[in-house]
Amino acid sequence: MARALVFVWTAVLIIFIVSSAASAAPPSSAVVVQDHTALRAAPRDSAQQQAVLWAGDVVEVRAERMDYLQVWDHRRERGGFVRASHVRRTSLTPAEAPELLSVVRFVRDTTGAEALGIGLVAAYIQAAPADVLNGIAGVEALDALGTMADRLARRASSSNLSKPAQERLSAHLEVAARHGVKFTTLEREGRMQVCYDGDAFRRVLAMQSNAEQRARAVLALTRQECVDPDSSPLDRARLDEWRAEVLDRVDAAALPTYLRNRVHMRRAGVWSSIAYARTRKGETAGAAATRPLTELAAVNRAELTDEDAAAYNEAAMRVGAARWAALPNVAQPGRRIGVATAAGQPGETCLMLVDERRDASNPLAKRCTYGIVWLNSASLNREGNTLAISVQQTESWLELWIFRRTSEGWTLSVLPPAATTPALGYAEFAGWVPGGRQMLVAREFRSEGRYRLSFEVMRVDTLTAERQAGDASILGAFQRWRDPSWKRQTVSLR
Repeated sequence: MARALVFVWTAVLIIFIVSSAASAAPPSSAVVVQDHTALRAAPRDSAQQQAVLWAGDVVEVRAERMDYLQVWDHRRERGGFVRASHVRRTSLTPAEAPELLSVVRFVRDTTGAEALGIGLVAAYIQAAPADVLNGIAGVEALDALGTMADRLARRASSSNLSKPAQERLSAHLEVAARHGVKFTTLEREGRMQVCYDGDAFRRVLAMQSNAEQRARAVLALTRQECVDPDSSPLDRARLDEWRAEVLDRVDAAALPTYLRNRVHMRRAGVWSSIAYARTRKGETAGAAATRPLTELAAVNRAELTDEDAAAYNEAAMRVGAARWAALPNVAQPGRRIGVATAAGQPGETCLMLVDERRDASNPLAKRCTYGIVWLNSASLNREGNTLAISVQQTESWLELWIFRRTSEGWTLSVLPPAATTPALGYAEFAGWVPGGRQMLVAREFRSEGRYRLSFEVMRVDTLTAERQAGDASILGAFQRWRDPSWKRQTVSLR
């Protein structure tokens, strides 16, 4: 009897130990590696499909049946069967962490595999010990996570996608969101811009990351297209100051040339915005005014990649729109016809055309604007019947205002960079053609998906281009009559 009781208690103890060990063991998980993976009601291809899983989804493995795994999808609160070949099993143990990181390295630069990569990074973070996550490997994983999330956001912002591609991208964004990756959506130029919130990159900047990792993080965090266009001027100024600060933390000299170029281009654009904002508030722009020109000049054009060509043009247009801030904003004295300014309504500046007989109290012509009037840009032709001056309406949009004397008095015409909604571009005076009927103009813009740089011989009475070309050297008038100061200062001849 005693032996029987001992046997029974021993069996109960063994069962208790085994069950306790089983409950303590971490559940096996699996990362879905193929899109359109079917979650079926039974381990057969003919079984009813209960849900569709996407690359990067993570499920809990509970059993194995033939070539299927029985899994539980916690997000959908639904169980089922998936093909074992469509998932990658992982126990999420520290011993498996290096292998997961190796797979992350393989997929991090593969376009279209962002959701899968994010799922693998999430699995790696669960598997790796805390001391590893705080070290070099952890920085690498976060760098990969941010890189893939940012690339996924860029792909989602593309407007040229087929319906199946849109469905796939939408599913991948949902997968990323389930792993804690957050995106924001902005409206720009009539289309939606998806942006990664940059949490992983901020963590990279706070850790012992190398120069390239910091550069990638900063470039993603300071993207111009992800700046909210509806933010207040004060919030925008604070953001630009922060963007400039983090960009200056990057050691550009330690970067490969292509990455160094991207940092210089981004700095040029950001400092152009700062120069505009400070001048708009009535402050002295100081070093912020010359910094855009310095940064743009530091770009090695011979090492620009194909994908960076558009970014370089954008940086140049931002610098071109704000380049007058680098010079003292005062009218040139000693002219028979000149310009003056006075305060108008709150926030307005009134521009007045004056001469020896008619001063600011009774000007020849007057126009008020909420933009910045660059008095230092005023240029009067030899005949004294036309005056051109630059007016910056936004941080990235510079117009050319043209006063012209007619039989009825002085009139004012506005020449924008393009006949579109103000976006990005500049129109600048390039020289006077003798005779008082023509002028030289350089215009560059990007708006509504179009980009154009043109040099034009323009009639001053109608503001229509009589001749134009994409290269100033093709036009003889630009060789003979271009203004020397324009040639020295413009970025259109880059």
